Amino acid sequence: MKLIKPFVLVGSLALVLTSCGGGAEILSTPLENIDSIALKEADLTETEKHNWGHLDLVKDTIPGMSVDKAYAEIIKGKKGKKIIVAVIDSGIDINHEDLNGVIWTNKKEVAGNGIDDDKNGYVDDIHGWNFLGDAYDEQLEMTRIVANGNTNAPRFAEAKAGLDENIAQMGPTKTRYEQIYASLVDADNAFTAHFKTADYTSEQVSKLETTDEKLTQYKGVAAQMVGFGLPSIQEAKKELKGALDGLTGRLNTNYNVDFKGRTTGDNPDDFNDKPGYGNANVLPIADDEIHGTHVTGIIAAVRDNGLGANGVANNVEIMSIRAVPNGDEYDKDVAKAIRYAVDNGAKVINGSFGKSFSPHSDWVREAIKYASDNNVVFVHAAGNDSKNVDTEANFPDDNVNYVEISNSYIRVGSLASKYGTSMVSGFSNYGQKNVDVFAPGSQIYSTFPNNEYKAISGTSMASPAVAGVAALVWSQYPKLTAAQVKQVIMDSGLPIHQKVVVGGDANDVRDFGTLSKSGKMVNVYNALIMAQQLSK
Repeated sequence: MKLIKPFVLVGSLALVLTSCGGGAEILSTPLENIDSIALKEADLTETEKHNWGHLDLVKDTIPGMSVDKAYAEIIKGKKGKKIIVAVIDSGIDINHEDLNGVIWTNKKEVAGNGIDDDKNGYVDDIHGWNFLGDAYDEQLEMTRIVANGNTNAPRFAEAKAGLDENIAQMGPTKTRYEQIYASLVDADNAFTAHFKTADYTSEQVSKLETTDEKLTQYKGVAAQMVGFGLPSIQEAKKELKGALDGLTGRLNTNYNVDFKGRTTGDNPDDFNDKPGYGNANVLPIADDEIHGTHVTGIIAAVRDNGLGANGVANNVEIMSIRAVPNGDEYDKDVAKAIRYAVDNGAKVINGSFGKSFSPHSDWVREAIKYASDNNVVFVHAAGNDSKNVDTEANFPDDNVNYVEISNSYIRVGSLASKYGTSMVSGFSNYGQKNVDVFAPGSQIYSTFPNNEYKAISGTSMASPAVAGVAALVWSQYPKLTAAQVKQVIMDSGLPIHQKVVVGGDANDVRDFGTLSKSGKMVNVYNALIMAQQLSK
């Protein structure tokens, strides 16, 4: 779920290598007509690409959340009550031009004086807390389980088999990448020498007439790259180098039983060891640590300010909590992060992270219950494994044998931008018992560090969309409880019965309504109307 260094190429180069009864009254079109909406045949416009998750299914034939419609017809400039949203992630660029006006500040703490002024156990926590310290790369949880060497540990055999399988697959992949990269380097060097410049163009290559067998061979490679949508040999080489570096990095860190990434000096298997570990630096510490900034923009990028993105919620403060490394998060960090958010005033928490092994899942589950008991909504991404989380574990979760311990936990699957059979993102997890709702998560345009904006995909993007909805609803109707906010989001969604492809498998086609507990896609417009009715 996190943006871990990839070992599988995506995009062009990959081809080279391989409810309540009021719901019906709320809808802007009769319930029975939803599934007969005309499909949008044309590609999205640039404007729609940047905003599709906010559009309206009926009006635009795009499966967005009707955010823009809600602002135009219901909110109409009403600010509501300010809501603190905690983002537990990889760090946030709190200086970003589209985010710096919405960052939470702990007014009880004096910046930089080295004193825990508010006595909350964390020194100088002005904008949140960093439970990772100076760490960036980390092992996966299966790697940690194997590295601990306790063969009697729960799921040890499963972790060992998974680790061995991944390493076995990555070795040949790395060799293949290296061979192709070497070929691209040779081609680039040959063309650079022939044209006497490293800035030769694809057009020059395509028009090249030569009897040199090597140049002819490299011309064929260049044509293949262009055919796959890559503009040039130079770009293909650059993309493959990035993928190769990512693969090497994962082998050296995520899957390496000898790697030690933690820098905080505490024992991650002792919940009470070294209270207040970490530091107050909530910024990303690496150039490719973009995840938390992107997630935050989906929730809260300032709306209609002429800059790159619009968030869902218009009156929030974002509390930054850094607890997700480039690898699997520690259960201790997540549990502490949730409790920190609750204790310091957050009403909504977004968790765009997850993993298949969780040795201390009880710590995290207890923290999720703590949030629920303290009237806080916790929104969590369903995961990107194309699997049924009713039968295959994905952590954190809020239940033991399907008995929920929280009434304010929302797990979110991902939608793509085209209504119809392909509207469920191929990567998205699902589950009629353990996934609550679906929301836009494919190619979502949002904030990147250093005042940049880009589109990326994942249930990591769908979760903050729903966290933004929770904050927006609660801002307008602050007397609702956390449990009521969850119920509004679930009950007010659009109940779709379209047949959809599941898990990216064209042979697996199911009724969309069977993929989540609600059977619905989130709809802000309906949620606000239902919240108004409930608040009365």
